[in-house]
Amino acid sequence: MTPIELFSELAGLVLTVDRPHPVRVAIDGPSAAGKTTLADGLADVLRERTDREVIRVGLDYFKKDPAVRTAYPIESPESYYLDSWDLDAMRSQLLLPLGPDGNRRYATAVRSVNAQSALAVVEEEAAPDAVLVADGVFLQRPELIRDWDLRIYVHVDFDVILRRGTARDQAWMDSAAAAEERYRTRYIPGERLYVDQVDPASLADVVVDNTDFASRWFVREGCSACRSWG
Repeated sequence: MTPIELFSELAGLVLTVDRPHPVRVAIDGPSAAGKTTLADGLADVLRERTDREVIRVGLDYFKKDPAVRTAYPIESPESYYLDSWDLDAMRSQLLLPLGPDGNRRYATAVRSVNAQSALAVVEEEAAPDAVLVADGVFLQRPELIRDWDLRIYVHVDFDVILRRGTARDQAWMDSAAAAEERYRTRYIPGERLYVDQVDPASLADVVVDNTDFASRWFVREGCSACRSWG
């Protein structure tokens, strides 16, 4: 399956989800799995196939100020997994307003992508039938899982994450060695904690295996959001 075929199939699935409020789609998965590419491609195809408003959000803009991440050593896997994202802001500013009984007034960011600077929160109002396509890590944590209407998990083996992540991040981390060290000691161990504790692939409505770019995917049997699919 080519990427555009995958985007098209997933767009068809998203458009079957019927809610009395905007449909909130999570693209979950580890670092360097291809979540952003998938979310961008899905959003583009949705815009081609429907007149409904499509809201595209990267949830790295909902990180905590590093100065308040004091629960664990800042470079530890536990800090990355449990203390890096502002889940309260993610819910109150984005997910709950777009959900049941929400006022549809939402924000797409609270901090810069590197989390160093607070951003002025700009509210927008979503259409009643809008579609939110959001990508990020750890999106099926217990604090968030009920706030999604369709959950897509992008699976990639951890050895592939190490290789892809090192190649992608070496520029901003100054060297390939620094990037590899960060993945080995912080990112991958933190993502293993998530996989071990939550088993996100088992919770997702849709799983995309992007290990070898073959775009193998399946809809989980019994997926309540997907009953009209197929």
